[in-house]
Amino acid sequence: MNYAKRLMWPLIILLALIVVNIVATGVDFIVPSVNEDGRLGGAFVNILRRSAPLLLIALGMTLVIATKGIDLSVGAVYAIGAAIACQTIIDAPDQTAAGLVFSAVAIALVVTAVIGAWNGVMVAYFGIQPIVATLILMIAGRGIAQLVTGGQIPKVQDSSPFTELGRGAFLAVPIPIWIAALVLTALALLTRRTALGMLLESVGGNPEASRLAGIRSKGITVLVYLVCALCAGLAGLIGAANLGSADANNGGLWIELDAILAVVIGGTALLGGRFFLLGTAIGVVIIGTLEDTIINVGLSSQWQFTAKAIVVFVVALLQSPEFRAWILKPIKRRPAAPAPAPAEEVQAK
Repeated sequence: MNYAKRLMWPLIILLALIVVNIVATGVDFIVPSVNEDGRLGGAFVNILRRSAPLLLIALGMTLVIATKGIDLSVGAVYAIGAAIACQTIIDAPDQTAAGLVFSAVAIALVVTAVIGAWNGVMVAYFGIQPIVATLILMIAGRGIAQLVTGGQIPKVQDSSPFTELGRGAFLAVPIPIWIAALVLTALALLTRRTALGMLLESVGGNPEASRLAGIRSKGITVLVYLVCALCAGLAGLIGAANLGSADANNGGLWIELDAILAVVIGGTALLGGRFFLLGTAIGVVIIGTLEDTIINVGLSSQWQFTAKAIVVFVVALLQSPEFRAWILKPIKRRPAAPAPAPAEEVQAK
């Protein structure tokens, strides 16, 4: 199935959800508005802003899955990044210093990148299965975050520039949307305009053949886990900046499952090989829109997980060539209608 067909079904699902919301709440659901402070608002803009952390993690997860791996630790890395940044800021005498915020953000990103590299080394060099290697950090990561914060929830002052990462805007567009869009663009350019994307698909499609061809598959594996953890750390910073605090217990809880769902909805197979970053982005927007749809149509929030499962099931079926062939089989077997006789034969009779 080509790239356009892979994106067609997620786009149809997204369009259907948008139509349902427009019917339920009116056309204002999709039309952006301008708030009193000059920032863009509206239901769909808020969905994009809330979905930015998930998009960052899902993009990193897409690269990992492309190499036939998985990263279950992204939620814990999210919490670690948020905890390090917030704790560093509140320990300083002046939380409004721009240099302090820059240092806190840099330290958090460096630590999360090191964690991701460690996951990659465990998988590539020690031969540990990805699900096991990352499950270890998934369990231990939140304990590390609690050690960083001393078991407390560090709260950053609203006057700190750090909060602008989650609440600020640039050219009226929320900063989380800018960050997610820039990361998506950068990864798309790196993987589609350079040889990196082909190498990722080669490693995921056939690691042994890639090694024999001279591709440094172990280095690429370490790189994608590093990028995935870096994206998770950045997502944690955005989430903590939006709330003004870091909750080691609940920050990023189960976000790894939503990230995997978004990747699957976007058309990337868990078997490795071909991957679709734009499809992942569409999958993230579908999940964010679905959460609002449940509320807008009058259902309780308890339907959230069931609705996500139904959407994944429907998209997976629509993307399956075998399922489509089975559906179309009766149509293909239908005998063609006989062609009408020529006018000369009719007159002769």
